[in-house]
Amino acid sequence: MCGIVGFVGREAAAPILLDGLRRLEYRGYDSAGLAVFQPEQGLEVIKTKGRVDALARQVEGRGGLAGDIGLGHTRWATHGAPSQQNSHPHVSENGRIAVVHNGIIENYAEIRGFLQSTGVRFASETDSEVVAQLLEYYYNGSILEAVTKVLHRIQGAYALGILCADCPDRLIAARKDSPLVLGFGQGCRLLASDVTALIRYTRDVCYLDDGEIAELTADHVWVYDAYLRPVEKERRRVDWDISAAEKGGYEHFMLKEIMEQPKAVRDTLSPRIQDGRVVLDEVSFPKNFLAEMDRIAVIACGSSYHVGMAAKYILEKLLRKPVEVALASEFRYCDPIVTPRTLALVISQSGETIDTLAAMREAKRLGAKVLSIVNVVGSTIARESHQVLYTWAGPEIAVATTKAYSTQLAMIYLIGLCFGEVLGTLPPGEYAGLLAALQRLPDQLEEVLSCRERIQYLASVCFNHPSVFFIGRHLDYAVGLEGSLKLKEISYLHSEAYAAGELKHGTISLIEPGTLVVALATCRPLFEKTMSNVVEVKSRGADVLGLTTAPLEAAMGQTATYTLTVPETHPLLLPSLDVVPMQLFAYYVALMHGCDIDKPRNLAKSVTVE
Repeated sequence: MCGIVGFVGREAAAPILLDGLRRLEYRGYDSAGLAVFQPEQGLEVIKTKGRVDALARQVEGRGGLAGDIGLGHTRWATHGAPSQQNSHPHVSENGRIAVVHNGIIENYAEIRGFLQSTGVRFASETDSEVVAQLLEYYYNGSILEAVTKVLHRIQGAYALGILCADCPDRLIAARKDSPLVLGFGQGCRLLASDVTALIRYTRDVCYLDDGEIAELTADHVWVYDAYLRPVEKERRRVDWDISAAEKGGYEHFMLKEIMEQPKAVRDTLSPRIQDGRVVLDEVSFPKNFLAEMDRIAVIACGSSYHVGMAAKYILEKLLRKPVEVALASEFRYCDPIVTPRTLALVISQSGETIDTLAAMREAKRLGAKVLSIVNVVGSTIARESHQVLYTWAGPEIAVATTKAYSTQLAMIYLIGLCFGEVLGTLPPGEYAGLLAALQRLPDQLEEVLSCRERIQYLASVCFNHPSVFFIGRHLDYAVGLEGSLKLKEISYLHSEAYAAGELKHGTISLIEPGTLVVALATCRPLFEKTMSNVVEVKSRGADVLGLTTAPLEAAMGQTATYTLTVPETHPLLLPSLDVVPMQLFAYYVALMHGCDIDKPRNLAKSVTVE
């Protein structure tokens, strides 16, 4: 959740650190700080509760910082409230060592107690400070040796950036279960928790693996294992345009990313459709594995979990194999039934979500074959999967995901078509029809987006409802889950999603005059059943915003208070169209409430702690 950036080179570090921290703001944070070594003054640390702009003002108030090496950090509070003293960087008691940390030190209380028994006085309530104080305890002139001793002592997840005043020409980095990327610039080296912080200065990067330590100077990077044995790292080239990480004239990143969905889906689909067939060159499971596959276990969190909910309906229909969808945070603890014939389908935008990563490792331990769907090349989940499919969505900056959801869903369609052809569960005519509809999908997404003024108007009419319920059946229910999540994420309104048939089993008692019900009814065979539920909530005083396909608009309008439509397409592809009005509705409702849409309170883009 937190953000790390480090720089060592031949120019002032502070402006580069502040720029990197601004590019990491989307991850979510409540305080910020930086440490810079200045030749005359030594190690100087500036920290503040609040935004990076407040930190920048403090730096300016001190006349700027002249040093050419430093670390920056944005913190999302776990241990200890948001405050200046709990902000990073943390400094050892003697002022010699500065540390920034993402993750959680699980045995911090034990280490803290030990250090306090030796007379160490702590300045914060955080678990992270024990790293700085323990480094001082072990330090005997070699910062690398001290780091290895600390890493063998601490337990938990960490990405660490370390600066020691005794060797002010180098930074130390280390990671376990929390992402860290190194950048190779012209006359400088950088480290960060996300490549977006580095892209302005270099496109050449490498990713640290678990247990590795890196030493960075202006001209060199050395990487070691936990016992300081050299490790050769492969450099990667980041090929997306820096403008993809900028707003490009839009008021918010979220709106920009909603509008980018046709391109993102087209970029994900086009390279994998060749001569009238889906070709997944990245996937090479043998035919006998797919034929003997006992189940598909979808593992994901948040919006990716909602993609998994849709995937259950889609893949079971196309493959005739059982699909189970598990929240990654629960998967490890339910004694999962996994065999060597199980395919674990792991979905994560960042490829670093700690719950998903841990669940994937458990599935592998139990013998499953792992296929992941991720957006970030070189991410931990991508590297540890048996096989990986990348969604070419480009960087997603807004905390509330939009185009990542859409491209993950597009990848589910590709998997269904590819595996269905191998298994023989898709007759040629059905295969061709679904593929043709899939190729039209980006154009239909543009058609939906062209109606955003209508959605903005309905948001202005509905935004003051204090409670919102989403109802739907089959795939409409899966989309309702995502629509509800989007609304609560960025507008802070109470919102819940229910399978429409469950209303009579208790939920309908919550419907009263003034309640808004968003009824998704695009599934034609179940339209009448869903409309009976609409009648039930209308009779109890609810206002109903109905979403259906264009041919069913008149029927929906007979009962619903307001209506929205999407173009007609293959029934399995409707979620890709349905979700866009839900995203826009949430965006405009949040805008009417004056919310911080790109950085909603208490949320972070990449969840790297349990």
